Amino acid sequence: MSSLINIHSVIPSSRVNGPGSRIVIFFQGCDQECQGCFNPDTHSFDKINLYTPEDIFKKHLRKGIEGITVSGGEPFLQAKGLYLLLLTARRAHNLTTVVYTGFEYNNLKKDNDCKSCFEFIDVLIDGRYEESKKENTLLARGSTNQRFYFLTSRYIQRDFYMPAKAEITIGRDGIVRETGFRRIDIKQE
Repeated sequence: MSSLINIHSVIPSSRVNGPGSRIVIFFQGCDQECQGCFNPDTHSFDKINLYTPEDIFKKHLRKGIEGITVSGGEPFLQAKGLYLLLLTARRAHNLTTVVYTGFEYNNLKKDNDCKSCFEFIDVLIDGRYEESKKENTLLARGSTNQRFYFLTSRYIQRDFYMPAKAEITIGRDGIVRETGFRRIDIKQE
């Protein structure tokens, strides 16, 4: 089982990608081709950043982080790496886990590699992003067709009403990143 995961990027602390302060880990590679996708740079299957789960936590875990949110790209296209990431988050760091996927939960349950991940997922949000069904509330999902599966009792749906739909962060590297569920239009003057 390979322990390297192809990662697009990591946001060390976000408050709009699930309950509390969370590390957001964007997997690289997606074949869903959802119209209006928020993260089109994550679609290519080129190797961007190869990390072990331990590398991710060593570099990004800070005091006060409640959990991780995994998004993409499509995390389940790297199911073995996703499993190791979730296992490490739970057992080594006692973090909660939220995973977004464009696949449907019932189809993922048919694949043994994907199904093994569910043991370490607190909340799964499934379904392709559908631009015509954009979510107009502060609920942490992109479109109304996406469903929440509470696989443990750690969270309930009201925990996923966020203080905002998007946020902008400036990393230690000086790179400005946008995250959340609505693209922010910045007008330059």
